[in-house]
Amino acid sequence: MSKKKIKKLIQIRKKKGGRDNRGRISVRHQGGEHKRFVRTIDWKRDKKGIKGQVESIDYDPNRQAYLALILYADGERRYILAPEGLKKGGVVVADDKAEPGLGNALKLKNIPVGVPIHNLEIRPGKGGQIVRGAGGSAFVQGKEGGFVVVKLPSGEIRRFVPECQATIGQVGNIGWGAVKLKKAGDKRRRGIRPTVRGVAQHPDSHPHGGGEGRSPIGMKAPKTPWGKKTLGKKTRKKKKYSDKLIISRGKK
Repeated sequence: MSKKKIKKLIQIRKKKGGRDNRGRISVRHQGGEHKRFVRTIDWKRDKKGIKGQVESIDYDPNRQAYLALILYADGERRYILAPEGLKKGGVVVADDKAEPGLGNALKLKNIPVGVPIHNLEIRPGKGGQIVRGAGGSAFVQGKEGGFVVVKLPSGEIRRFVPECQATIGQVGNIGWGAVKLKKAGDKRRRGIRPTVRGVAQHPDSHPHGGGEGRSPIGMKAPKTPWGKKTLGKKTRKKKKYSDKLIISRGKK
């Protein structure tokens, strides 16, 4: 696919190296990645009733999943996540009256029970926020009490508003987790810098540091470099709207 055709959909990813607006490192272990382009992805699938043909299945360096470049009947091009099995020349559509076919986007109330879905909205019209990673799929389990019950890839079962939209199919590139990085440079090109253990650092640099020779952490609770409790402390924030819709948590 020529860059001219998709010029509006790509832009160079700005390198920040984990630094904030003062130039100081705010996120450790980042920097030095290869030059990348960011693809603009259509998470909302708001071209209702207009059929689109798959022009190509493209690699995206910013995520594990592949992208499908869609040419719509009105001449516009957009990127969507490529579900497993979607091929070049395939046709997709976002419409509530559409068949639950591969790559089609429908509201949850119109999706049959047991059909795999991805790119799922939490709030209607906001765009897909969950089930977007390679190989991921959720399943509609039932419809009760004005909600649609969905089982997520984590094993969590939760309720969704029937007006929320999702895309049919499992996200492609299922075998991404089996790829092994063969040398340190593979990580460096991905923008991941080395991580040094806290116990191996100077005591001024980390609470776990210091001591003569090899020494254990030597405190009641392990800490981050900034003194906050870690290794087992729960970090999930309570979300009033989201948490009350959870029926059961994921796998322990």
